[in-house]
Amino acid sequence: MLATHRDEHAALVAMLRSTTAKWHELTLELLERGSALALWEERDRGALIADPTDASQLDSAARDIDEWQQRGWCFVSILDDVYPAQLRDIHQAPPFLFTRGTLVPDDTAISVVGSRKVSPQGLRMASSIATALAERGITVVAGLAEGVDGAAHRAALQADKRTVAFIGTGIAQSYPASHRDLQEQIACDGLVLSQFWPDAPPKPPHFIMRNASMSGYSRATIVVEAGENSGTRAQARMAVEHGRPVILTDRVAESTEWGKSLVNRPGVSVASSLDAVMRHVDDAVNQDKEIDTLLHDLAHTAL
Repeated sequence: MLATHRDEHAALVAMLRSTTAKWHELTLELLERGSALALWEERDRGALIADPTDASQLDSAARDIDEWQQRGWCFVSILDDVYPAQLRDIHQAPPFLFTRGTLVPDDTAISVVGSRKVSPQGLRMASSIATALAERGITVVAGLAEGVDGAAHRAALQADKRTVAFIGTGIAQSYPASHRDLQEQIACDGLVLSQFWPDAPPKPPHFIMRNASMSGYSRATIVVEAGENSGTRAQARMAVEHGRPVILTDRVAESTEWGKSLVNRPGVSVASSLDAVMRHVDDAVNQDKEIDTLLHDLAHTAL
């Protein structure tokens, strides 16, 4: 009997719950095999004695998937066609996503990130950048945190344009609590994404993982304002690792040691004004379009 979508998802959930391996290792194995259910069954066949709990684990996972769907949460496997292709390309790609809102294939998106404790000037810059991105039809990505993230999300929504929130908790949580209404609005008008189990609380490692996914989803990362110890530096460094352009405001490039260390790295630009930021954005988006066109032409030629 052919496996259904639900069977595949149940097998993935059951494996993640029962494995002692790191999730990224399982993700690589899953991508290589191409089927969570086949991987689950291979593991079962490889055992000397079949585990009698396997069937109940699958049934429990399937029931949870049904409950999640009833609560309006969409569970997306890395093997699903709707899983963001640009995110699948990075080695930290999460094996699944919970989503609320609308997934857009090949979303042209850019991260606008920075400190939670931001200056009034930084808030104005974040809002101006997000508004300018929205006017170009570019999705504004941020992490729903206070400060720069919140300003970027709100500016995109005020422009009646799309914004995507990558959250560092489960989809059932709202963090910070002050952004509960903002999260709901983004779920209605854009997209909220989580790579954690629904009830997962906020933990420091979650936000680093979230930043990696934001970088992977985005065509580029703009760092508006950040301190020496800001978590934003992790996303900037990972974006460089992912081969994604990074745009630092001159304040970040001049006032932080990590910003100074990135300035001469390939793909890193420094901007001293909104116009300069948007010129770098246009270059990044146009470069991606050229690459997409080239890949399309090569695929067509191969056919």
